[in-house]
Amino acid sequence: MTKRFKENLNTVVFTSKYVIYENSPIVYVSHHADGIWEFWGNEKIDESEIVVVSLSQLIGIEPAILDIADLPIEFSAVRESKDKPWTIVAKN
Repeated sequence: MTKRFKENLNTVVFTSKYVIYENSPIVYVSHHADGIWEFWGNEKIDESEIVVVSLSQLIGIEPAILDIADLPIEFSAVRESKDKPWTIVAKN
């Protein structure tokens, strides 16, 4: 059974232009206390490289994020590469 996000698929999430336009794999995900989600690749970015998209758009680009759809608030998920499993990390 595929996991699903409890958030509406039109929910706004933050990522980078590298993930959206250059097919950079998502290797870091954060779920904040205010419900905001962030999905990042390996690139160091500045504010001008942040892209706001819908959750459904990001799932279409990287379906593997469904594996962490139940990531608790105040937790992060990391992986070494697109082919590696996610590791869940609690924020301190």
